[in-house]
Amino acid sequence: MQLSSLRQLTFVSFVVVLVPLAMLVGYSQLTFGEIGEIANDEAEYSVNLVRRVSKMENLSIDIERLVRQYNILEKKALKDLIDKSVTRFVEYKDYICQQVIEQQNCLALDERLGWIVNFSADEDQLLLDAQFAEFRNRQSDLVVQIDAQLDERIHEQQLYVSSVRQTQFWLTAFLVSISFLLIVIGINTILKPVIKLEEVISAIASQDENLPNVSKSGPKELISLEHKLHGLASRLSQLESLRHALLRHASHELKTPLASIKEGCSLLTEEVVGALNEQQKEVLQLLNSSTDRLNLLIVQLLDYNILLQQSKPVFCEFDTQTFFNDFITDNRLAIQQHGNEINMQLDISVLYADEKLYRRIVDNLLSNAIAHGSKGRPIDIRIYSDGELQILDFSNRGTPIEPEQRSLLFQPFSRGEGVRNDRVTGSGLGLSIVSDCAKMMFGKALMVDVDYADVCIRVQIPNNKEVSV
Repeated sequence: MQLSSLRQLTFVSFVVVLVPLAMLVGYSQLTFGEIGEIANDEAEYSVNLVRRVSKMENLSIDIERLVRQYNILEKKALKDLIDKSVTRFVEYKDYICQQVIEQQNCLALDERLGWIVNFSADEDQLLLDAQFAEFRNRQSDLVVQIDAQLDERIHEQQLYVSSVRQTQFWLTAFLVSISFLLIVIGINTILKPVIKLEEVISAIASQDENLPNVSKSGPKELISLEHKLHGLASRLSQLESLRHALLRHASHELKTPLASIKEGCSLLTEEVVGALNEQQKEVLQLLNSSTDRLNLLIVQLLDYNILLQQSKPVFCEFDTQTFFNDFITDNRLAIQQHGNEINMQLDISVLYADEKLYRRIVDNLLSNAIAHGSKGRPIDIRIYSDGELQILDFSNRGTPIEPEQRSLLFQPFSRGEGVRNDRVTGSGLGLSIVSDCAKMMFGKALMVDVDYADVCIRVQIPNNKEVSV
């Protein structure tokens, strides 16, 4: 049966789980009812038998008393009473003898009763005493035999109850195990489409192009949700492509006219086309500043767009000293223009990371330190390890950052309140690119306090090759 609704699937799962428990309850009711009936029957049987035995014993006493009176008085009324008492005694005795297997005592009692019925008054007293002694002994043996039989029946009932209890225990264990197994199957049946949804959501979150196929069977609500998630993924992919295309085309399209503007400003500044007055030079200076700012924004947008398009980092080992020597060489001009001194402390000889992403991190940190740090003050770069972490501390002197603003600076297009040294308004992408690069390498970037600098950006990258793969 194909269940088309999640509600139906949940309801049927609960019903199926309850079936073994219902069977257990039904069997228990039948078993307890049977034991109750057996207990009632046994109690009734025992009480009835014990009552007859008691009456038989009382009649035996009456018979002996009447016989001894008749032996002395020889009255016919006593003889009639003896016969009636013997008749009633025989009724009780016959019922009791039907309940026992060994009939020896019953036969002996019949012989004694026959002698009592035919008793005459002139019988010898010693013979009378001997007959009644034998009569009492046989009756006592019969009572003992009845007690033993009752004990045996009670023992049999105890064995039966114990057997029923053991059967009930194993049946309970079996049916509860089946119920537990059905619960596990029901949970897996219900969770299977939910897990499929989690896989789709995870694929969307990781920007995986190949989403799991839509389920062909299962609850209709979840299948409908899968279709919606696939539609959402397609829409997000389109929006992502449009965003990348917009950033790429806008940046490149802006660079062409910007290059022309810069070239024109350069010609005017050099007075190639003629001399300029002071007002014209001031206007031209503003144009040069604006073009520099626009060029910086375009470069950062392109860098950010490239970062967004990089799907997975490529980890490798590279020499720390060589890496930072190349880094200093490439940025020597900017460092010299602002009079900064680079103090490096490299405690790790080999770094394990994506070299391009790591270079993008230090380039943006240096640009940020030069733009916002104090001119002529040193910039400290420390590389060291802490357990499984490779830590980069990039510090500079300048205006300290308030604690409540630190986390905001790592968000895209978020800028600090300080004035840049180059008087160019930044795009607010520098530290965001640092943070995103660190996250792509399973690390993080944060701002910390140190005693040797005013601002310190700490980048932590795990040195765990198993995590990096």
